[in-house]
Amino acid sequence: MMEVTLTCQKCGSAVNVYPSVDAHIAKCPICEQEHAVKFSLDHQNGVLRDCPCCSRKDFYKQKDFNRKIGVFLFVLAAILSIWTYGISFIVLYLFDLILYKKLGEVVSCYKCQTLFRKVSNIKDIQPFDHEMNDRIVYADHDFGGQGLSH
Repeated sequence: MMEVTLTCQKCGSAVNVYPSVDAHIAKCPICEQEHAVKFSLDHQNGVLRDCPCCSRKDFYKQKDFNRKIGVFLFVLAAILSIWTYGISFIVLYLFDLILYKKLGEVVSCYKCQTLFRKVSNIKDIQPFDHEMNDRIVYADHDFGGQGLSH
């Protein structure tokens, strides 16, 4: 079953939801803010065609790794490189390579950044595209699930 993680608009906490046609509200466990969601049978079956939070159809896939941890590890390797003469970067590279091979993929909505795990049609979703992201975030362009055509 697909897992959906949306970000609370009030406090920024993660709100985990399992898709159900009967669910219409996702409640933040921290601040108890309610967020409207609209799940379909596709969502319940693990197929992602539209976002249940913002109704957009523009998604990208990436490795399922916390970016804050990645930045922390890089800063730690940079600080340690003073005493290790750069060997800490080689260790971090090898660690990153192992993680890259082991970690699964997650799908994210360009518009609202909702995360989707265990998506059955993940092969149909394209990797992150900077130009699409900029057009959606800064110009509110709606690609309707179609990629860039140039």
